[in-house]
Amino acid sequence: MYLIWILIIGGLIGWLSGNLIGRDVPGGIAGNIIAGFIGSWLGVELLGARGPVVGGFHIIPAVIGAILALLIFFSITRAGGFRKR
Repeated sequence: MYLIWILIIGGLIGWLSGNLIGRDVPGGIAGNIIAGFIGSWLGVELLGARGPVVGGFHIIPAVIGAILALLIFFSITRAGGFRKR
């Protein structure tokens, strides 16, 4: 049951961060979950383990980290608006 809970929280973090930057996370639900996990790791590494914890995720650093991870992802892929010339 705990695995399902962390997948849901990770997906919500990825979904929220995608909505905050105004872009859809590629990959649908799986992409949201991956963005949430990567964002949680990145946010805790950069900001430390602070703020409220839900399902093992520090929510504020996780959302900030997911936003950063998505911005980096969109900047290096064609989904970020870069076109071949």
